Amino acid sequence: MLLAGLSLSAAPAAWSQTTTSESFDTGTKTTYPASSVVLGSGSWTFDDALLGTDAQDHKAGTQAARLQLAGTLTMDFFLPDGASTVTVQHGTYGTDATSAFELWYQTQGCATWVRVGEPVMAFSYRLQTASFPVNVPGSVRFQLRKVTGGLSRLNLDNFTVAPFTTASQPPAAADNQHLTMGNPSGATPDVTFPTNYLLEKSQYALSYHRDQGKPNWVSWYLAPVWLGSAARQDDFRPDATLPAGWYQVTSTSYSGSGFDRGHNCPSADRTSSVADNSATFLMSNMIPQSPTNNQQTWAALENYSRTLVNAGNELYVIMGSYGVGGNGEIRVSGQPNRSVSATTIDQGRVTVPQRIWKVVVVLPVGNNDVSRVSAATRIIAIDTPNDNGLTTNWGQYRTSVDAIEAATGLDILSALPTSVQQVVEAQVDNGPTN
Repeated sequence: MLLAGLSLSAAPAAWSQTTTSESFDTGTKTTYPASSVVLGSGSWTFDDALLGTDAQDHKAGTQAARLQLAGTLTMDFFLPDGASTVTVQHGTYGTDATSAFELWYQTQGCATWVRVGEPVMAFSYRLQTASFPVNVPGSVRFQLRKVTGGLSRLNLDNFTVAPFTTASQPPAAADNQHLTMGNPSGATPDVTFPTNYLLEKSQYALSYHRDQGKPNWVSWYLAPVWLGSAARQDDFRPDATLPAGWYQVTSTSYSGSGFDRGHNCPSADRTSSVADNSATFLMSNMIPQSPTNNQQTWAALENYSRTLVNAGNELYVIMGSYGVGGNGEIRVSGQPNRSVSATTIDQGRVTVPQRIWKVVVVLPVGNNDVSRVSAATRIIAIDTPNDNGLTTNWGQYRTSVDAIEAATGLDILSALPTSVQQVVEAQVDNGPTN
């Protein structure tokens, strides 16, 4: 891995202030050992990777990058104008099994690499497009990493970077909105971004990942106005507002899997009306969650959050999941419980996450909420394994927002001034848990 400070070439002029795609159709590299290759965009280092041209390489043009084992593709140059969004096409090589890859970036002068978003699972024999919201100004370069799949090979093609502009940043939301504290991934309601598609509902907002069949994150505002006497509707159902042609996870997609249909925005946080409660049962609000994790750990935190509201506070809550693979339990009446591990369910159409996180911003009821967040503001951040061995003691999983951002590549409280983020996101809550 190259580090900042080494002699790296500047980006070719073709990258300047334009959206440019690296098609991998120029250059020659026919073996896997690490070496640099000159492509149309500049020099890249291929490690455990080559440029594939045979019939089994899934490609848009004459060739595509092919990665094996823990292969990487690394830019040997920086793009001077930053990046707003990166897209890349991906598919399995030949009939190989699925594998996952990640996008990482490095800014000039910094030795640290930062992951963008979650790993993307390549499962199709046809090229699919993944999009990554980067929103980083200044000189930046990228690395693509194959992170799972072992000997299964992976094709990557048509790598595209849109330069950073001030328009890349979403406008600040007003008080009491579900995105008041920010849009963690820069999600957009554009069907060309199927792995970071923004759905804004009256009851919550979310970033949906079409290829994983679940949300990346869900964000909602919680105050007394959202709490009432409406009963739990239990009307789990597909989300018909997803774009045409997208697979809609159904009420039975989790059946027999050993995982609960775990709410992100809880049913009990939306009891002001039947319609509000019913909206929480859309499957786009669900993740495959270990039963004990869902019914004990998260239920205890959700109940505690509502006590904070009843004590005169308003909350901004963001919940999400990342990684691949969890441990559940199949429970059949009259039979012993049986542990189960899985990376996907529903015939591979829904990804089982490895970790589940939540951030809760607690403010006394008031106005100008973003400006009121300070070092004294209580922010609860927890990150739990998606495992069935957890208890009701959610407090033991407290962490910092910074740690969750490092694990997910998100910018969770992006609406806060940078100086405030630096302070509050580094803190770990030590307040009461009940």
